[in-house]
Amino acid sequence: MLTVVAFHLTPGALAGGYLGVDLFFVISGFLITALLLREREKTGRIRLFDFWRRRARRLLPALGILLLACCSAALLVGGNVLVGLGRQVLGAATFSSNWLSIAGEHSYFTESNPELFRNLWSLAVEEQFYLIWPLALLALLFVPKRSIRVGIVAVVAIGSAVAMALLHLPGGDATRVYYGTDTHSFGLAIGAVLALASQRWSTGPLSTPLGWSRWLRAAIPAVGLAAIGALLVLTVIMPADEPFAYRGGLALVSLLTAIAIAGAVLPGSLLGRGLDAQPLRWIGERSYGLYLWHWPVFVIVAASLPNLAPEGTGVWDPGAWAIGGIAFAITVVAAALSYRFVEQPIRRSGFRATFRSWFGGWWESFPRLAAGLVAVCLVAVAGTASVSAIVSDPGETDAQAIIEAGAAAIAPPPAPTTTSGNAPSAPAPTDLPGGDQIYAIGDSVMLASAPQLQLAFPGIAIDATVSRQLSAAPHIVQALKDSGALRPTLLLGLGTNGPIDAAALEQVRDIIGPRHQLILVSVQAPRGWTPGVNATLAVFAQQYRNVELANWRDAIAGNLRLLARDRIHPGDAGGKIYAGTVRDALQRLAELPPVLSANEYGLAPHPL
Repeated sequence: MLTVVAFHLTPGALAGGYLGVDLFFVISGFLITALLLREREKTGRIRLFDFWRRRARRLLPALGILLLACCSAALLVGGNVLVGLGRQVLGAATFSSNWLSIAGEHSYFTESNPELFRNLWSLAVEEQFYLIWPLALLALLFVPKRSIRVGIVAVVAIGSAVAMALLHLPGGDATRVYYGTDTHSFGLAIGAVLALASQRWSTGPLSTPLGWSRWLRAAIPAVGLAAIGALLVLTVIMPADEPFAYRGGLALVSLLTAIAIAGAVLPGSLLGRGLDAQPLRWIGERSYGLYLWHWPVFVIVAASLPNLAPEGTGVWDPGAWAIGGIAFAITVVAAALSYRFVEQPIRRSGFRATFRSWFGGWWESFPRLAAGLVAVCLVAVAGTASVSAIVSDPGETDAQAIIEAGAAAIAPPPAPTTTSGNAPSAPAPTDLPGGDQIYAIGDSVMLASAPQLQLAFPGIAIDATVSRQLSAAPHIVQALKDSGALRPTLLLGLGTNGPIDAAALEQVRDIIGPRHQLILVSVQAPRGWTPGVNATLAVFAQQYRNVELANWRDAIAGNLRLLARDRIHPGDAGGKIYAGTVRDALQRLAELPPVLSANEYGLAPHPL
């Protein structure tokens, strides 16, 4: 879970930190299946209600404390953190957060609304697995051969991974396949496969498990260690916006995790002893609480301390690290207290016995009476505050309001001015092109700026949407060219939502050809990838005569107050600056001297 915490609390520092969720899925699938199989071997049956009761004791106490504490804090902070709170609490209480977000088209990757309990999607997937898998396992155990049982679950894992790959559209929003239990359960299934396959590993002597040779017993932990090394590399180099992540990448992570677990659980494995070291064990025991608390605390801290908001100066942005550090400290304390005083007592003794120990005999001494009254008052106040927070939902964040205003301002593009994708043969005019000569493709920042772009360039065609990545641009531009809707000037405002690849820019330029003008808009966002995006855009613009940079980043740097609280999306005044940077870029292109022929340079061959 530490990789996930680092991924969220230090934006841009660990590109693949989100992979920790997939590691946890595999571990959970393995542990739960192994537990159920051991119970079957020991008692001859699986007590479903006992299993579900144990899961409730493990998960519900910490979740309840989290919801009460963070909803109360959200009420104090107010504003954006209250948006969608009712839906999020409902999803948390019913373990359906992932499907409610999918149904409501709430993107996991959007920066315009950092939902307070967004991280609970994975808990929902886990709980759905806990509900369905024991029933499925009971049916599966009727299959006589263990190899067939393993094969059936392996087919389920493959089917889930294939579904993710087929349903994901490169360059599109990956929320559906990332949140979906059907498309993101392969890790849980792979863990179950390992548990079924390794069911009898621990039955033989430690020196000769399954009669394997000494070489093989040494090789498996070594391969497991190599798998851990590969996982660490992937957490650094595999960002969430890469299509590979959803077309085999996450499945590869799950397989590597299973290999690492196999190397650790083999009887006598030195790798297993190393991973069971006390510091790692302490973190592992509290990993559930660390995961629960880190994201809501981060959102609340960021909203409470707007003066510390990162400026988007890179991975080492001091504001980002300050907010992340404060959130991390609070998270560790909250997770430790929850584990010590709430989770462990209820897990060991159950709800009733724990409550009796807390409140039983409260009348016998004044300290116990005072503690009981304080506890009851705190719960009552937190419950009331949570309900008030849900009722106080403003409906949309300030960034969403700006984006929706921009979306409403976008009219359907006018009819194409040409019948083919070729640019007009006449030379570019010296005056600035009108809006009917410009086609704009962008993300939510361009969408927020759409009204001002329309005022500055009447007739401009704008195709902008939330969470769009640069990787989607080549497909969009190719479709425009094929349909004859491509205009002489292409405005590209992408890069807010993740790192970019210069190869995608090259693809766009190859599609439009050298006779079209291309304007790239730089990025303002408090994210670790922003400097890299802007550097790539600037270098690319310098390479080509028909490419220019609209320097939105520098233009708005001294006027961040004109942006929404996320320091990304401009309002009306910020939108005018955005449009102004585009106008300046067009002016620079218009003032370029015409290209001379070889003869005008005196380089053409003279006739003999």
